[in-house]
Amino acid sequence: METTQTTTRTGWGRRTKALLAGGLVLGVGAAITLAAWNDSEFASGIFNAGSFDMVGSTDGAAFASHPDGAPAALVFSTGFDNLSPDTTVAAPFVLHLTPTTTFDADVLLESAVGTGTAEANITYGIEQVANLAACTPTATGTTIVAAGTALDSAVGADEFELLQSVDGTAPGADVFLCFQVTAGAGLAQGTGAVGTWEFVATSKE
Repeated sequence: METTQTTTRTGWGRRTKALLAGGLVLGVGAAITLAAWNDSEFASGIFNAGSFDMVGSTDGAAFASHPDGAPAALVFSTGFDNLSPDTTVAAPFVLHLTPTTTFDADVLLESAVGTGTAEANITYGIEQVANLAACTPTATGTTIVAAGTALDSAVGADEFELLQSVDGTAPGADVFLCFQVTAGAGLAQGTGAVGTWEFVATSKE
C-alpha cells in the first residue's frame, strides 16, 4: 500500500513538471508569434533657387548691368548738348531679362534724380516703342511716364512687363524705352542738368 501511494505521488509530480514545462514552451511560442514585421520608406527633395537678372543697353546690342553709381550713359539725339527753350531730344534705352532668368518681371521706374542749374527747366517723358529707330523726339507709343514730368520725379510712372527667355539660351524679349527730354521756356544760357533714373524689376511667381 505504501508503495502504491509513493507511485501515485511520483506520477502527479511528473505530470505537474510536464505541464509546467509545457507552459513554459507555450509562453515562449506566444512571444514569438506576437513579434511584428516592420519596414521603412524614406523620401528626400532637392531645392535650387531660380535666377533673376535684368540688363540694359543704350544701343540694343551691348547689354550689361548698370548698378547705382554707374548708370548707363544715354545717347540723346542731336542738340542735347546745345539745348534752347522748348526743344526736345530723345534717347533709347533697351531692357531685357538674361537667358538664365527663370521668371517674368514687372518693371517700374522707381526713382528719378535731377541735379544741376537747369534742373528746374528740364522735363521728360518715357514712351515704350517698337524698336530703336522708333525712338524720336516726337515718338508716341505706350506711355510709361507722361511728358512734362519734372526731372527729379517718378510720380505716376506706369509698370511694364519683361518676359523670360523661351529656351534658356536667348534672352527675353527686348523692351524699347524712349526718353524724351524737353527744355522749358525759362532755360537760361550756359546752364546744365543731369537726370538719373532707376528701374526696378520684380519677379513674377
